[in-house]
Amino acid sequence: MALSDQFDVQEFVRRVLAEDLGSGGDITSAATIAADARFTAEMNCREPIAIAGLEIAAAFFRALDKDVRIEKLVTDGDSVPARSVIMRLEGNARAMLSAERSALNTLQHLSGIATLTRRYVEKIAGTGAILLDTRKTIPGLRLLEKYAARMGGAENHRMRLDDGLLIKDNHVAVAGGVANAVRAAKAANTGFQVQVEVDRVAQIEPALEAGADRLLLDNMPPPVLREAVESVAGRVPLEASGGVNLDTIRGIAETGVNYISVGRITQSAPSVDIGLDYSLQDLG
Repeated sequence: MALSDQFDVQEFVRRVLAEDLGSGGDITSAATIAADARFTAEMNCREPIAIAGLEIAAAFFRALDKDVRIEKLVTDGDSVPARSVIMRLEGNARAMLSAERSALNTLQHLSGIATLTRRYVEKIAGTGAILLDTRKTIPGLRLLEKYAARMGGAENHRMRLDDGLLIKDNHVAVAGGVANAVRAAKAANTGFQVQVEVDRVAQIEPALEAGADRLLLDNMPPPVLREAVESVAGRVPLEASGGVNLDTIRGIAETGVNYISVGRITQSAPSVDIGLDYSLQDLG
C-alpha cells in the first residue's frame, strides 16, 4: 500500500512549512538572493542508508516552486552506499532554500528508521522469524514512522488500538489473571484474534486453554523462549518482545519464535546524514 493511500502528504507538508516559515517567510533568502535566481543541487547521503520518505522530501520543494525539476535516482526501500546522489533538483533559489530544512529533516528521520530496521532484518535473515514494529512512535507521526519501518523490511503490527486485540500485563493484572482476561476478550466478539502477553512459561497453558490465538512472550531470555516454543508446539504463533537489540535479536530468532517486535526501530532510531549541496550541473 502506498503511503499516500494512508497519509495526507500535502497537509503534512503544509503544516511543516508553516511551522518553519512562520508569518514572515525565509527572510535570509529574501535578503540575499535575487527573486529570479536559480538553484541546482544534489541531495547526497553521507553514510550507507536505507531510503524512506523521498517523495515527501520532493513534495516540500514542489510546494514552494511548482515548476521545480526533480530527478529521483533511488526509490524508497533501496539500500544505498555512502556518498550516493539520491536526488537532483533545479528550481527557484529562494524556494529551494526555504524548503531545504523541512525536506531534509523529514527524509533524515524516516531514512534513519528504515536504516536501523534494515540492520535488524539482516541480523535475523535465514531464521524464519519476522520483524514487527510497535506503537512506540512520535505522536502524530505514526503512519510515517511505520511506513519507514516497512521500507526497512519490518511488517507493520497494530497501527492503532482499534485494529488489533493485544492483552498486555496491565490488562491481565486488572482482569485478575491471564485466563480471565482471555476469556473476557473472546466473549467480547470483536472479530479480532486474541493475543495475550505472558512473562513466564506457567502462564502459557492457562492462556491457551482460555482460547488465546497468539502469545506475546515478554522479556524471556533465549533458554526460556526455547522452553515456550517447545511447550506451545506450533499450536499458536509466538511473538518475542522486550530486551531486543542488535546484539540479542539473532539468538532470540534462533529459538523458533515466529515474530520479534522491536520498539527501538521507531522509538530510538537516529537520523541519518543527508545533505543538499549546490551543484553546477544542469538537469537539462
